Amino acid sequence: MSTQSNEPLTPAGRLFVQPATEQIINCALGIDRPVDIETVRSVVSDSLLVKLPRFTSILVTDKHGIEQWKRVELELDRHIILVHDVDNSNNNNNDEDVVNDYLANLTVSCPLSNNKPLWEIHVLPAHKCVVMRFHHALGDGVSLLSLMLTLCRKVSDGEKMVMIEPVASGARKCREGVGLRLWKMLKMLWFTVIYMVEFCMRCLWLRDKEMLISGGEGVEMWPRKLVTAKFSLDDMKTVKRAVVNATINDVLFGVISYGLSRYLENHSTKPLREGLQITGAAMVNLRKSSGLQEITELMKKNSGSRWGNKFGMMLLPIFYHGTSGSDPLQFLKRAKVMIDNKKLSLEAFLSYKLSYFVMKYFGPKFTSLLNYRIVCNTTFTISNLVGPKEEFMIAGVPVTYIRATGSSLAHAITMHMVSYAGKAEMQILVAEDIIPHPEILAKCFQDALLEMKQAALAATLPQK
Repeated sequence: MSTQSNEPLTPAGRLFVQPATEQIINCALGIDRPVDIETVRSVVSDSLLVKLPRFTSILVTDKHGIEQWKRVELELDRHIILVHDVDNSNNNNNDEDVVNDYLANLTVSCPLSNNKPLWEIHVLPAHKCVVMRFHHALGDGVSLLSLMLTLCRKVSDGEKMVMIEPVASGARKCREGVGLRLWKMLKMLWFTVIYMVEFCMRCLWLRDKEMLISGGEGVEMWPRKLVTAKFSLDDMKTVKRAVVNATINDVLFGVISYGLSRYLENHSTKPLREGLQITGAAMVNLRKSSGLQEITELMKKNSGSRWGNKFGMMLLPIFYHGTSGSDPLQFLKRAKVMIDNKKLSLEAFLSYKLSYFVMKYFGPKFTSLLNYRIVCNTTFTISNLVGPKEEFMIAGVPVTYIRATGSSLAHAITMHMVSYAGKAEMQILVAEDIIPHPEILAKCFQDALLEMKQAALAATLPQK
């Protein structure tokens, strides 16, 4: 194939192939019973995955140093890997712990080979799990989850595909007067300026105070541990209803704020200042809709307008507060105010445009350096992906969970939450030398939600 027919990488794709910011998405699917490699091969060979150009292309560099996709003949057997033996000496044969340890090892020391298309499927039949690995240059979480679900059918109706419904806004729409619209526009401009100034400062020198959970330069190469925090979506909805116009994202950040405060309060050896800022970096989907059908339609039309990486970055500060005797719902209320202000601003959109501008005029290495500095100067990464509400199956085998995590970062804590069939499970990837017992951190988050639920229920009881 001639070089002229090669497809250049998108700006975001070029960012994700740089050594400092290279990212691989590792998605674990729990299955109801073990499957053999031939079943997986049959499903994949009949899927959209082997028909899309990016999934049948290798990464090459032209004479000008520009990364491109080059179409090749797909050798499916090189992409489907049967894993017979997993070291489970420390897990007492617990499938969840074994799979999490396997994923933790992948996040640090197992890149994808550039001599084949940048994806793999690992089959762990002994632990009833399939791990799908995709290079982030292929697409973001919304694109890849939507593609994966084209392989799936509903448990309730084996002929129907699984759909992801667009996320509804938590705020009620109402007619606004000219004065209110003008006030909202002034607030949008104000918050946009404030947040973009801080964003640029984070790219350069502004850094969170050193604390028990701080990472930093080089931490991405340290050994990792991975645990799962499990939440009930019904519990999160109960808490959400306790605060007017709150969303599940607000509840998630309230839980993270309360959980981190609990963890720091119980384990920090140094005195903690009330109101200490703990900054998270969050990826924000910039598509108008994350519906599956819309993306598959774009695939058929060979349109790259929305497939791929379409997200901006938003810095989300939370603050340490002592938890003894405090009202758990205060953490939700503070989180909601912060997130409402962030959503009102153009930070996510402008961070996307800024990255595009820097990539165009200064190149991928400098863009990668700035993004790496943001990670080094903040404390954690967080993402939240809305999965299917209904249970689904692949090749007639029901899927019991969806969990995702990415390559290790300079953060000591990376959190990725995916909801599925009434559950929300958050993978917490930590630097082992900084947080040696991440199961304690996971329990802090789980207990935080339960305490917030109890407070929400108590607030609805009639007053005597």
